[in-house]
Amino acid sequence: MTHRFYIVDVFAERPYAGNQLAVVVGEGILSDETMQQIAAETNYSETTFVTPTPEPDGGYRVRIFTPAREIAFAGHPILGTAWVIRHHVLPEASGPVRLNLALGQVPVTFERSAEGREAAWFLAPPVALGKTCAPERIAAALGISPEDIDASYPVQQFSAGTSAMIVPLRSLDALRRSRLDLDAYAALAAEGFPSLVYLFCSQTRDPRNDLSARFFFEAHGVREDPATGNGAAFLGAYLLEHRFFPESDISVRIEQGHEVRRPSLVMLRARRVDGSSEVSVGGYVIPTVQGELA
Repeated sequence: MTHRFYIVDVFAERPYAGNQLAVVVGEGILSDETMQQIAAETNYSETTFVTPTPEPDGGYRVRIFTPAREIAFAGHPILGTAWVIRHHVLPEASGPVRLNLALGQVPVTFERSAEGREAAWFLAPPVALGKTCAPERIAAALGISPEDIDASYPVQQFSAGTSAMIVPLRSLDALRRSRLDLDAYAALAAEGFPSLVYLFCSQTRDPRNDLSARFFFEAHGVREDPATGNGAAFLGAYLLEHRFFPESDISVRIEQGHEVRRPSLVMLRARRVDGSSEVSVGGYVIPTVQGELA
């Protein structure tokens, strides 16, 4: 059966920026092996597969594959897949698009700014706080000095379907100099720390933005994400937990991707609700390619 595919740039303010995503839409059943092969063929950080008919609960079944494996949760695939459903599967619909992922249903809403730009937003699943790591240990694996890490806040693991380490840095210079050395990280990985590392600092290139970030992850060798939605969700919980900003209800703009020549903008909202953190991640989606699988 025919399977349509769409390539979109997520968290992008212009075409050929942000994080690339391939979305495959079709009723026919593809085997797990075939989906994995397609994801390896696109070689994007993620490729999604969605059935265009909603399930009884109104959600659309979505599976997310990296080039190496299937994963339960990732931010830019959620926004990009929901955008494809809204514009190509349900062009006349309104209200949220609900995605049924391995970890549960995630609603995606759409907001239009005063300038007419449409942003997609997802409500992150509950984020779990994990163990902390000594700054000097992770600094060695990042090729920076312990003094480059902001000692006012911890290096800590956060999880929701996937896990990542959140590392606060003192400067944009330290962010630019960072590299993930998997050999140097091996001892931490052996202790259960994930080899996915989200670094951030308060210095920015663009004065309109609030934070700068980078995200390293392992998939057939070290890779870097142009824009990271699940990392931003972890960061939202981190910022609230450690009172990085004085407000209990925060809204920030995060720049990312400059080091890989795909500048990105990730929007983040986080607040406390009944003692728990509620985190939403948003961004613009720009289509670039569409066609059919051979």
